Amino acid sequence: MIVHKSVVKRSRQALKHRERNVAVKSSIRTGIKTVLEAVESKDPEAAKAALAKTVPAIAKAAAKGAFHKKAASRKTSRLTKHVNSLKA
Repeated sequence: MIVHKSVVKRSRQALKHRERNVAVKSSIRTGIKTVLEAVESKDPEAAKAALAKTVPAIAKAAAKGAFHKKAASRKTSRLTKHVNSLKA
């Protein structure tokens, strides 16, 4: 099998990106869980605080390529909708 320098480098990069993406996705799932738990406990202040931390993290993950831009938008929208349902 022929091994080119560029193939070896791309392999290293792919591994690094994969590890970062797994960690980022995990932390985002935790943030989403925190928001939903606050919504279920009907605590609007905690829900807003958790949402304020989670939304920028989702946006950054989309910018870095961990999520698709529209998937990140959908996650943000659904979380915001849950938090706003506490007001009504």
